[in-house]
Amino acid sequence: MTEVSISIENMPSSSPDKTIKIVHIAGQLDESNVDEKIKDIYKTIEETPKNLNLIFDMEKLEYMNSKSIGYLTDLYGKLTESGGKVLIASAKPNILDILQVVGLTQLIATFDTIKAAMDNIGGGSLGTTAVAPAAPAAPATPAPAPTDGTFKLQ
Repeated sequence: MTEVSISIENMPSSSPDKTIKIVHIAGQLDESNVDEKIKDIYKTIEETPKNLNLIFDMEKLEYMNSKSIGYLTDLYGKLTESGGKVLIASAKPNILDILQVVGLTQLIATFDTIKAAMDNIGGGSLGTTAVAPAAPAAPATPAPAPTDGTFKLQ
């Protein structure tokens, strides 16, 4: 089994009806450990059924497999349905690449720092650096068709 640790930290909120928690993940989330480790996060959601905002601190996450991405997608759905948010902070370039390829950065905002993610939720003035979700690539514009009946291969 590969090593991974997940810890959940309570954070202060500027609103009494809003709960903010940071999920610190270190190591590698894969088939050998993700099913067991994700249980703590689901338990947290059960304990705070409304307005729970989770910031996933991925600074020390080295690898995540498709199953862990599926769990992240499921967590996003559960939290947004109940008025909460899911944000990603401090992810390494290889993790961001994975999340962009599967389209998760279109749903979940990513930030350079935990402070920036906290600001987005309204958890206080802890920082302001954000990374906007990647914009979809613009479709290529086809070359206009010639009007003289000839065609060129491009």
